[in-house]
Amino acid sequence: MADGADAIAAVVREILPVIPAGCSWAATAPDSSPTRGPVSLGGRLVGMALFTVPQARAELARIRPALDRLVAVRADAAELAAALSPGGPPTALGGMPELKAAEALLDELITAVRDTGAHLKGLAPLLVDFPAELDGDEVLLCWLEGDAELAWYHRVDLGFAGRRPLPS
Repeated sequence: MADGADAIAAVVREILPVIPAGCSWAATAPDSSPTRGPVSLGGRLVGMALFTVPQARAELARIRPALDRLVAVRADAAELAAALSPGGPPTALGGMPELKAAEALLDELITAVRDTGAHLKGLAPLLVDFPAELDGDEVLLCWLEGDAELAWYHRVDLGFAGRRPLPS
């Protein structure tokens, strides 16, 4: 029997494509935000405009309802996937049609977040990065599910392990 972690991992593998290092795509954002693309190639931000801290905070506030909905649908999808596994516990949420609907909605929500130029780096927990520059260094402004606001960053080459509070 798959536990909840296995169930969500299966859903994540199905809906989040593996994006190879150095791939590129363009996302068009509203006029108030720059157009952005992939995050890094060799530890450098390539071919994209950057968010300012105020722009990233405003964009996070704008997409926060989609992120909150993503969390709720993620939980439903995990529960449905667990229930549909052999010997899985029953759920009042439904069956395979509801799981497929949840997966489709997750895909739509993920696409909506990515279309802003933000990078959805993790689904459980949610991890959203906004490409930026601080003091001449290319960084990713970093929001993790549970954070009250956008208050962290890390250098592109260090990843999450290099996460630090934004300077005041």
